[in-house]
Amino acid sequence: MSFSLHGLAVARGIAIGQAVVVINSRTEVRRYFIEPDQVESELARVRAARDAVVAELQHLVQDLPADTPPELGALLEVHLMLLQDELLMGGVRPWITERLYNAEWALLTQLEQVARQFDEMEDDYLRERKADLEQVVDRVLRYMHGQELLQQPKGQLSPQASLADGADAPPLILVAQDLSPADMLQFKRSVFAGFVTSVGGKTSHTAIVARSMDIPAVVGARAAHQLIRQDDWLIVDGDAGVVLVDPSPAMIEEYRFRQRQVALERSRLARLRHTPAITRDGVVIELLANIEQPADAAAAVQAGAEGVGLFRSEFLFMGRAGQLPDEEEQYQAYRQAVEGMQGRPLTIRSIDIGADKPLEKHGRDVFLNPALGLRAIRWSLAEPAMFRTQLRAILRAAAHGPVRLMFPMLAHRQEILQTLAQVAQARQELQAKGHRFGPVQLGAMIEVPAAAIMVDYFLQHFDFLSIGTNDLIQYTLAIDRADEAVAHLYDPLHPAVLQLVAQVIAAGQAAGKPVCVCGEVAGDVSMIRLLLGMGLRSFSMHPAQLLAVKQEVLRADTRKLAPWAAQVLRADHPAEVLAHEVA
Repeated sequence: MSFSLHGLAVARGIAIGQAVVVINSRTEVRRYFIEPDQVESELARVRAARDAVVAELQHLVQDLPADTPPELGALLEVHLMLLQDELLMGGVRPWITERLYNAEWALLTQLEQVARQFDEMEDDYLRERKADLEQVVDRVLRYMHGQELLQQPKGQLSPQASLADGADAPPLILVAQDLSPADMLQFKRSVFAGFVTSVGGKTSHTAIVARSMDIPAVVGARAAHQLIRQDDWLIVDGDAGVVLVDPSPAMIEEYRFRQRQVALERSRLARLRHTPAITRDGVVIELLANIEQPADAAAAVQAGAEGVGLFRSEFLFMGRAGQLPDEEEQYQAYRQAVEGMQGRPLTIRSIDIGADKPLEKHGRDVFLNPALGLRAIRWSLAEPAMFRTQLRAILRAAAHGPVRLMFPMLAHRQEILQTLAQVAQARQELQAKGHRFGPVQLGAMIEVPAAAIMVDYFLQHFDFLSIGTNDLIQYTLAIDRADEAVAHLYDPLHPAVLQLVAQVIAAGQAAGKPVCVCGEVAGDVSMIRLLLGMGLRSFSMHPAQLLAVKQEVLRADTRKLAPWAAQVLRADHPAEVLAHEVA
């Protein structure tokens, strides 16, 4: 019987094939108390399992194929860091030595403790890293129990055998509760045409890797791994976030037609890679990429980005058990990213860390409302030695290519002055040591309403501005994006949000200084024409979104869009005006 499952559309396209269901849920663990003389043997079991999984992942990292998406290698490194982090593995010891839990029970108990910290994180991307933690533990437990990863489909050749069998073998679609980066790497060279997971969000690693591999995927389709059986025929609609199970022949034919249309559209988009992003009325638009790791720079260039509009530097600091990267390590990482851009500008955001995402041993007291606590630039200014270490590394990397440096969550005059003073001091320290460094353009992120309202003051001190729409929407509307009860109120088309964005863009134009949008709306094709009409000329997004956005730019005429955008801004219900868009 046919039925449908609904989840989140995270990688566009359509896949049709048979289901391969992966056993990937945490093993049912026996819980029992051990005798005191068993403590050392239980600790040894945990260490041996951890070491075996570390060795396995290190082997995968060392043997990464040349065409592996950089996101996949970076996520494997995250798993390695989590495995070697004392917060997880070191925390298991007291449960065994003091409570006398057996090894598996102790490991799951510590997982629950650490997972709560992830649940309290404000940042969507970081909160979803809890899935990485769960998968690390799952992999250790599987090793301890000697279990295999895959349950092969009944009566179906393995993916590797299917490849050898040629075109007669049907495409396969991977179905799991969740997928780890190591799982994804193992499946990369198979015939999997799509992915379906029961959990995950738009910034989960499965979503990130699926986008980078350009494979249709639906995540967060609850209970998919329980409701879908081995060999079931599936249609994965990565555009709508829908999975059709056991579809009728007529439905399959309809979606195969849509597949052909999607293939033609992608072929057309690929031809735009080297086409300048210029509107029909001759306005040049800057299309930039968002990246997380230095190795991502090459992928951004390959996707046709004119530069990087957001390098999230905090990922160099995370999962290190409090052992933060020193100046030399950071310098080498930033230099790698600069050189990977091949002369294109690299915009580095200073560390965006804080009360909601503390750096392990550097963590402070837990705040009742972490979104309003000591985070982002507030954290950096509270840790000036750490901040200047990062600033010196970035300034040194700027000697190798064009670098822009921007600061998150600025809101106060004093914060601006203190930040600029720290940059000046970092330069003086480099001069005193005789280190070579380069010029850096300085920018501010507009993420809180206060910054948008006092934008003219910001423009007196900074060379450029970048609007972080994700946080700006959250703070303007007082919406916790992590709270499902109010998530429906998170609205980029709210009149107050649009007014603030328009105000910042207009102020930048008046001052002759560039303004970029680097939040989710920059890669949302339904928002591009409105932002162009509002005067935005610089967009930064995930590399996989670049060509679709470029197509919107090439079709746009800003002379016609400007008066229409003004109508949207005046409207009480902007979404209704947006629906009647100009040609």
